[in-house]
Amino acid sequence: MGRGRAKAKQTKVARELKYQTPNTDLAALQRELGGSGKSDHDFVDDYKDYVDDDDEDHDADDEPKSWPSPAR
Repeated sequence: MGRGRAKAKQTKVARELKYQTPNTDLAALQRELGGSGKSDHDFVDDYKDYVDDDDEDHDADDEPKSWPSPAR
């Protein structure tokens, strides 16, 4: 068996996915998209004490001044 059968099967599956109209449960979709009503403001970040968001602490020593030239 060569590549022909595999390609034919892939083409068949792709065509079915392209032209098939699935039965969509719109009520379930609406419930899923509606969310739980909890906003992002209620989010509790357990790791906020460990994260340093201050950009002023950025040291110049963290980055090399110039990249070394490659050895030939």
